[in-house]
Amino acid sequence: MKQLEIRRMILAAFFIALGLVLPFLTGQIPTFGRMLLPMHIPVLLCGFILGWPYGMAVGLVLPLFRSYLFGMPPVFPTAAAMTFELGAYGFLTGYLYQRLPKGNASVYINLILAMLGGRIVWGAASLILYDLSNQPFSWQMFMAGAVVNAIPGIILQLIAIPAIVIALEKNGYLKRLR
Repeated sequence: MKQLEIRRMILAAFFIALGLVLPFLTGQIPTFGRMLLPMHIPVLLCGFILGWPYGMAVGLVLPLFRSYLFGMPPVFPTAAAMTFELGAYGFLTGYLYQRLPKGNASVYINLILAMLGGRIVWGAASLILYDLSNQPFSWQMFMAGAVVNAIPGIILQLIAIPAIVIALEKNGYLKRLR
């Protein structure tokens, strides 16, 4: 049991490191990075692979770590809102994966529900945080940030994450970590 817990902590640290590094691949063109959502991928995977407690924890700390270490995203309100969003992604993928029947279709359903839930949480957090800083946050800003500008990242997530999770399921790796 202790070895399993150590393995989970090491993998959680790996997902945090991946979330810190992936944005550098797209960071040269900030608009491109915002469209591909590179920090979302390790958090979503962490929820599937390690479960909701680890997924949520990784999601909650990753935007703040990245902001404090590298200055991007800005702490307030961007990284603060992303903290709630990514925490929701990690929680929802892990919780739903535990509850939904196993199978390829369930992986997609889980991912889509988590992506919707995380975006709703981001919108609510942004509404509150932007209001606290006396900045406007409109329905148009929500739709642009959560959907329109994120379409390339959504497509990438819908292709890459299920492929990885299904491959890990097939070789029994996920059962060994749960």
